[in-house]
Amino acid sequence: MNDLIRIKDEVRSYAREIEKHITDVHIACFKDSDIPLFLISNAYPGVWMEHIYDSVTYAKLYPEHTELPKNTLRLFMSHQTAEGQLPCYVWNGDKINLPPERLIGYGQIQECVSFGRMCLMTYNLTGDAELLKECYDATVRWVNWLKKYRMTSNRGLIEMFVGYDTGHDNSGRLEGMKYHGNRSAGGNPLNAGTPPEEDDITPILAVDMNCNFYGNLCCLAEMADILGYRKQAKEWRAQAAGVKVKLFEHCFDKDDCFFYDADKNGNHRKYRSSTIFHLFLERVLDVEADAEIIKEIYTRYIGNPNEFKTPYPFPSMSISDPSWRKHTTRNCWGYFTQGNIELRCTLWMDHYGWGGDFDNLCARWVEQWTKYRDTLKVGQELDPVTGEPSNCSPWYSTGMLTYLYGAKRLGLID
Repeated sequence: MNDLIRIKDEVRSYAREIEKHITDVHIACFKDSDIPLFLISNAYPGVWMEHIYDSVTYAKLYPEHTELPKNTLRLFMSHQTAEGQLPCYVWNGDKINLPPERLIGYGQIQECVSFGRMCLMTYNLTGDAELLKECYDATVRWVNWLKKYRMTSNRGLIEMFVGYDTGHDNSGRLEGMKYHGNRSAGGNPLNAGTPPEEDDITPILAVDMNCNFYGNLCCLAEMADILGYRKQAKEWRAQAAGVKVKLFEHCFDKDDCFFYDADKNGNHRKYRSSTIFHLFLERVLDVEADAEIIKEIYTRYIGNPNEFKTPYPFPSMSISDPSWRKHTTRNCWGYFTQGNIELRCTLWMDHYGWGGDFDNLCARWVEQWTKYRDTLKVGQELDPVTGEPSNCSPWYSTGMLTYLYGAKRLGLID
């Protein structure tokens, strides 16, 4: 922290540059539209469902921009299919030369933060009751779609068919899967509801995807309470409790005190991935009821320098996991500390009493990107040991928001 105080003026200058870049470039409208959205970067032209949280965070940091998460939610809801599937992304037609129907992605899930949670946070920012009703109905349809198409093995949890379902590109946790990306026919991605082809391990019960599923159910209960749907709220809470039971049944390893993906035969895929954070992000683990498990996970993994508490936390895979390595030199979710992981810490670290660790995480992110300011503008990922950035996606929305959030949290900017 002392190093940051020393360069406080430089941090303030860079933060203002980032703010201006966001205003000038990232808050923009799609082709033939006058509705402003919060866009990701040139490397990812458009908006991914997981990045709706970017616009929510920006609105929390700059409350005059609450229209951005509302617009982004409505963008995704406007492209929800009749059966309830939400798109995984909506690309910007100004940046990608594709027919309009190819700009909307239905080939993978890639939710990462539960859609219902982003809806509820936006309602809490805006108090927009009309939006809440729209979001509730859309989330109900989304949950029902997941139940219909992603519970093929009847184990009470939703399933990963392809690597892109998780957004964990190039991660060791995908080893052995037939499709590390998504699937296609004739060059076009198959719909994410298409059952997986036979292989040795899929469909997989993915920990993070089911934490998001749990989050959707809990947020539906909260939304139902606000809307006065008492019976439905009770039903959603019961369903969420059932998912938690199944997560422990299928994915929890008591000896390791870790939650692992489970293959189609019920075998744990023992990769110590950042998926563990989703147990906290979506509040699956209760501060009181699960206190002993939380303490042990923190002691053995989150707070352990040989696992996730690296000099520049948090790596996307534990540094002691045998698969931890640069599978690719950029966008590797089996190695790097990711901006997406960093920003999502705003959803859980303070809640579980780890604010000091979060301060350190923010300080390291701000310090390193300030250091590399003249080399590479805030991007997607840092080396968890050396702090050196990869060259992936300069001016990356989530990375910039983590920088601004961290600088504000640490009192370096107003």
